[in-house]
This record gives sequence, C-alpha cells and structure tokens, in this order.
Amino acid sequence: MFFFNPFWPLTALRIASLKATSTFLLLLLIKSNLLRLKGGLLGGIVALTLISGLIVSTTVAGGAAYYIFQNNKSNDDDANISEDDVINAEVVSA
Repeated sequence: MFFFNPFWPLTALRIASLKATSTFLLLLLIKSNLLRLKGGLLGGIVALTLISGLIVSTTVAGGAAYYIFQNNKSNDDDANISEDDVINAEVVSA
C-alpha cells in the first residue's frame, strides 16, 4: 500500500537544490579548466616571444660585432706603421 508523503515539496526542493548545486559546481570546474588552458596558452606565447626576441637580438649583436671586426681589419691594412711605431696614414678628403 502506497502512503502519501506530506513532505514531498521539501523532498522535491532538496533534490532540485542538489541538482542546481552540482550543475553550478560543474560549470565552475569547466570554467577553471578553460582559464587554466587559456593561461597556459598565453604563457606559452609570451615565453616564445621572449625566446625569439632573445635569439634575434643576439643575432643582430653578433652581426654588428662581426661587421665592426671586419671593418677594423680592413682599416688596419690601410695604415702603415713605421719602425719607430709611428702610424702613417693617408688623409682622404672628399
């Protein structure tokens, strides 16, 4: 025999609140995972930008040093050094 429960609205309310709470917690968990994924992607992009900037600046500095070294070497060939350590260089005027 089936008895009528007079507290069924409270039971229904308790089940509905449990469903709402579990749905809310699931949404927060999904949001947290998405934010963590987004933060990881942004952090990776920032790290990649910093590393590539370091490589580019090192390459430019190395190229400049090589250019200065080669230019210095060719300038040393133009100067004539005598026996008494006096540098004799030709003056070029435009």
